[in-house]
Amino acid sequence: MANLIVRNVDEKLIKALKARAGRRGVSAEAEHREILAQALLKSRKRSFAEVIAAIPNVGKDSDFERVEDEKAPRVFD
Repeated sequence: MANLIVRNVDEKLIKALKARAGRRGVSAEAEHREILAQALLKSRKRSFAEVIAAIPNVGKDSDFERVEDEKAPRVFD
């Protein structure tokens, strides 16, 4: 394992890191490792808006029109 030294960190960040670590019952160093791993290694869940925005702009509106099935019962009239 490699070591990482982070210099010139704002005191507010240090206090927030220690508080977050304390809430989880781990050391500030362990919390720092977890934050780095989450930010850099784990896939982030995308928001609904991000998923919708990623849908390619293909087809025409008419390709997506609803077609009523005459055999299906109408639930919402």
